[in-house]
Amino acid sequence: MSGGNQSTKNFSKINGMNQLAFKMYLKPNKVEEYKKRHDKIWPELRHLLKEAGIGKYLIFHDPETDCLFAYQDTEGRDSQSMGENPIVQKWWEYMSDLMETHPDLSPKQLNLNQVFSL
Repeated sequence: MSGGNQSTKNFSKINGMNQLAFKMYLKPNKVEEYKKRHDKIWPELRHLLKEAGIGKYLIFHDPETDCLFAYQDTEGRDSQSMGENPIVQKWWEYMSDLMETHPDLSPKQLNLNQVFSL
């Protein structure tokens, strides 16, 4: 689950689904703990994401840079636009010791532009 301090969305749309890709920044030597926490994602957060219309949410780790690459398919809201929700805010606080964050504890992130599709 990531932060929402970037206002410009770079959605692609395929078969009625919005697609969003972005990267986030993990602190050094934190990937194992990051995985553990996501393996036990809170049920209320999972429900919130699904209820918002997020059908697929994948996160990949680049071990050379400690960047995280995230991808979402959504029919409604994306996780980037849910920062006002108390569950999301609590998750950001929980994850803030593992990631580079903004003052509001939302993860620093950069939306990515699609350059190819097959």
